[in-house]
Amino acid sequence: MSHEFLLILLGIFLFGGILSGAPVSFVLIGAPTLIAFLGAATGGFDLAFIDAFPSRVFGLLTNPILLSVPLFVVMGGLLEKSDIAKRMMLTAGALFGERRGGLAYAVIIVGALLAASTGVIAATIFMLGMIALPAMLEAKYSPRLATGVICSSGSLGQIIPPSILLILLADQISAAYQTGRRAAGDFAADPVSVGDLFAGALLPGLMLVGLYLIYVFVISKVKPDDCPPISAENDSTGLVHKLKKGEVMQALVAPLALILLVLGSILGGIATPTESAALGAAGALIMVATDSSEASGWRRKIFVLLFPAAFLLVVVKALGGANASPILLALGAVAFAVFVGGVLLAMWQEIANGHLEPVARETASMVSMLMLIILGAIMLSLVFRGLGGDEMVTEFLTGLPGGTTTALLAVMVVIFFLGFVIEYVEIIFIVVPVAGPPLFAAGVDPVWLAILISMNLQMSFLTPPFGYALFYFRSVAPQSLTTREIYASIIPFILIQMVALGLVASFPAIATWLPNVIYN
Repeated sequence: MSHEFLLILLGIFLFGGILSGAPVSFVLIGAPTLIAFLGAATGGFDLAFIDAFPSRVFGLLTNPILLSVPLFVVMGGLLEKSDIAKRMMLTAGALFGERRGGLAYAVIIVGALLAASTGVIAATIFMLGMIALPAMLEAKYSPRLATGVICSSGSLGQIIPPSILLILLADQISAAYQTGRRAAGDFAADPVSVGDLFAGALLPGLMLVGLYLIYVFVISKVKPDDCPPISAENDSTGLVHKLKKGEVMQALVAPLALILLVLGSILGGIATPTESAALGAAGALIMVATDSSEASGWRRKIFVLLFPAAFLLVVVKALGGANASPILLALGAVAFAVFVGGVLLAMWQEIANGHLEPVARETASMVSMLMLIILGAIMLSLVFRGLGGDEMVTEFLTGLPGGTTTALLAVMVVIFFLGFVIEYVEIIFIVVPVAGPPLFAAGVDPVWLAILISMNLQMSFLTPPFGYALFYFRSVAPQSLTTREIYASIIPFILIQMVALGLVASFPAIATWLPNVIYN
C-alpha cells in the first residue's frame, strides 16, 4: 500500500475511534499500531520506527519538566477541595458587589486567581457555577452575562501560568524548535524553557482579563439592568456582606502570595519548574491545614511561620544557594528545618482527617490519563513520520502562497477545529512536532507561536457546539438555563478572545517582550 493511502486510512481510524466514544489514549495507541502492522505486511512501512517507541517512552518518563505536572495538579486539587476557593469568591463579591457589575468583576478576578493557583479548568467552572451563578441570578443579573463571565473566567487556566498546558507545550515547542533550526542550518539554537512560556503568557493572560473587565464595564453603562449593584444590608445572595477585619488578608492575600512565590521563583530563574511546583504543593497543603477546623492554636502558629520560612529559602537560593554567605546558609538551614517539620505536621494532620486521600486519588487518575494520552501521541508521531507525513506537511506549508504568514494561519485554523474534537494534550503532542519544525525553520519565534497556540486552544475550549467549558458549565447550570442561552452567552467573550489573539498575532512583542527582558 502507498504511504498516501495508509495516511488516509490512519486519519479515518483516528477520527472514527474518537467519535465512537472510545478512550482517546487507546485510540491514539491502537490506530497507529494497526496501520503500522498493516503497512509492514504490505511493504509500505518500516517497523524500525516502532522500535524507537520504548526509548521515547523512557525519555518521557525521565523528563524533569513533566515531573512538575503532578505537583501542580496536587496544588490545584488541595485548593479546590478546601473552602479556600469558596472564600475567595465570597470575599471578592463583598469587595465589588455593591457597585454595578461588581459580581461580574469578582468572578473574573477570582477566575484569574484560581487559574494561577489551581489551573484545573473543570474544577474552576464547577466552583464558579455552583457559588456565583445562583447569587448572580438572584441579584437579577442577566443570565447570559452571568453564564458568559463564568465560562470565560473559568477557562483562564489555559493561558495564565502556571498552566499545565504551557508546561506540556514547552517540552514540545523546544524539541520542534531545535529540529526546525537544525533544518535551517542553525545548530546552536537556544532551548525553549517553561519559564520562557510562563513569562510570555503573563501579559497576554492579564490583557485578556483586562478585556473581560472592560466588557463588563461597558455593559454596566450600556445595559445597567443586566448587572445591578447589590446593597450589603439587603443582600440575600451570600456573596455580599460586610468584610471582617483580616478577611481579605486570609482569603485573597495568602493565595496571591503563594502564586507570587511559585511564579516568581520560576520567572526569576531561582528554581526549576519542578522545584517551584513542589513549593506550590507544599504551600497549598499548609494553607489547607491552617484553614482546617481540626488545627489547634499552636499548629496554626507553626503553619503561619512556614510562609516566611519558604520566602527565606527562596531568597537564600537567589543569593547563591550553597555558595551564599555563612550567615545566610545558617538562616537557610533553620528555615529549611522549620519548613520541612511544618509540612510533615500538615501532612499528618490532613491524612488523619482524610483530606489528602481524594486529592491523591484524583491526581493519580489525571496524571495517568495524561501520560497515556502522551504515549499514544508518541506512537502516532512515530507512525506518521514512518509514512512520510512530516515531509508532506512541510511541503504543504512551504508551498502555500503568502509564505510564513499563510502557513501560520493554516496551522492555527487546524488547531482551532481540532480543539472541538480532542483535548489540548493530544493536539500539543500531535500537531506541534509535525507543524512546528517548518515554521521554526522559516524563522517564527517559538515563544510567540506557543502563546498563539495556547490562546487558540483556549478559544476552541469555549466555542460552541463542542466547547468543553460549556459542557462543564451545563452540568451545574439549572435546567431553566437552556443550552441555546449558554451558547449565545459565550459569543461576546469568544469575540474578545479573537481580539486578544489578533493583538498578539499583530504585535508579537506582547508575548516576547517579557521573556526577553527577564532572560536576556
